Amino acid sequence: MKSNQNSSTGPVLVTEDEPGIAVITIDRVDKRNALNLEIKKKLADSVEKLSVDPKIRVIVLTGAGGIFVAGTDLAEMAEMSPTDHTLLATDRVFNVLNKCPKPIIAAIEGYALGGGCELALACDMLIAGESTRMGQPEIRVGVMPGAGGTQKLLRTIGKYRTMKLILTGEFIKAEEAYSMGLLSEVVPDGQALDRAVSIGRTILGMPPLAVSAIKEVIRFGQDVPLDTALQLERKTFQLLFDTADQKEGMVAFLEKRSPVYSGK
Repeated sequence: MKSNQNSSTGPVLVTEDEPGIAVITIDRVDKRNALNLEIKKKLADSVEKLSVDPKIRVIVLTGAGGIFVAGTDLAEMAEMSPTDHTLLATDRVFNVLNKCPKPIIAAIEGYALGGGCELALACDMLIAGESTRMGQPEIRVGVMPGAGGTQKLLRTIGKYRTMKLILTGEFIKAEEAYSMGLLSEVVPDGQALDRAVSIGRTILGMPPLAVSAIKEVIRFGQDVPLDTALQLERKTFQLLFDTADQKEGMVAFLEKRSPVYSGK
């Protein structure tokens, strides 16, 4: 893909490959894109900036060199204390991703392990190349997932698969991850980024207020009782009938033409 806008900063590159879609690339290939404090900070800062940029409606997160993120930088983390984790806010990037109001699509190739798997789990859709390996191997170095791995996996693939994955530290292949419901799509190797951008392009054609509403309802509805979630869904559905985009979408359908959404 050809980039027409670049706001790159060190190992985290931000490009707007086409209007409305920002691609964030982790570029620390010599360390298999392992997350260190610098990358985490720049990732968090980039997502926060894009979250409030009215020109950007979809964010794609990927890694350079045919690898998403092979884990967290253990050389940097090995001597950290509990207080260090608090003062350095080592979980900030995951919180920022979780709270981003715009759709985030992970384009995964190679490996998404440990903190890299948790980074992917903080996104809204996961597109992976067929040779991708995923896993939470933290137990093999004396700890456990600490940025959403236990809870996101539990809510995505269930208790028994989560326990096996985390207690053994085993890697799983893309097709197995897809069969578990852990991936949105599996594509031929090298095509995850193009497919993620293609999905982003489809989202750009949808009414912006409805896109935001859907993400919000799914985010807040997934961890509350079903009756509460259904009420949230219903109220949000009703509110969209006050939008110009609802009128445009339904009239365009009845008139058998393509809608033109204004985000109002």
